Amino acid sequence: MGRLDNKVALVTGSASGIGRGIAIRFAREGAKVGVLDLTEAIALPVVEEITASGGTALALSADVGDEQQANAAVGRMRQVYGPVTVLVNNAAVMPAGRLHETEPADFDRCLRVNLRGSYLMSRAVIPGMLELGVGSIIHMASVTGILGLPGLAAYSATKGGLISLARAMSTDYARYGIRVNAISPGTIDSPMLHEFVVNQSDPDYYRRAFDEMHPIGRVGTIEEVASVFVFLASDEASFVTGANYEVDGGLGVKGEQPQDIEGE
Repeated sequence: MGRLDNKVALVTGSASGIGRGIAIRFAREGAKVGVLDLTEAIALPVVEEITASGGTALALSADVGDEQQANAAVGRMRQVYGPVTVLVNNAAVMPAGRLHETEPADFDRCLRVNLRGSYLMSRAVIPGMLELGVGSIIHMASVTGILGLPGLAAYSATKGGLISLARAMSTDYARYGIRVNAISPGTIDSPMLHEFVVNQSDPDYYRRAFDEMHPIGRVGTIEEVASVFVFLASDEASFVTGANYEVDGGLGVKGEQPQDIEGE
């Protein structure tokens, strides 16, 4: 028996990185999983990996910031598996730069994907959750939404917004069996980190610096983050709503960051 047996889970931005890890872990725990990304072609390898391991998954495509596409993806999940009972709003973009260096188009795109996308996907799944009287919505926030990390103004604004959105939504839907929470990872050993580091003037220095800025002495793993998502998606978290889980190796407790780690 898996911890997510009988759950119908939809994970946005799950063709790669942390989203991929969450989708694979959910399927391993017994959920029927919608692997959603910009195209079905990039989502399909994850679906194939899940099904090859005995899991159940469906490739979906959507620009989460587009209302019609978000609704269509949720409708397709319902058609195949029934109403979505677990939603992970993971899709995100991360423009780097201080505020005056951030182009309006990049700021708008960050808002559209990270915050509007989470709103639209949540809006699309909630009616089905209300029908069933059960549901878990988990927003992928970030430690950047809590701490003032340099060079990530737009991204930080959206991630802080998701933490507040989870708290507000939790009060709206708690009496209807729908729990809404956020998870705020620290730096995770993921493709996003690798891309950032390789573009710096001294990649080795930056990689070491990311390890050292976490009190635990290293960056986190995708599996460590996925484990917390499994908990919040499962019935084990039945009394947890409106929370923000900091999965950050103590970074939020430390409360300070080296000021030279930023995009160049």
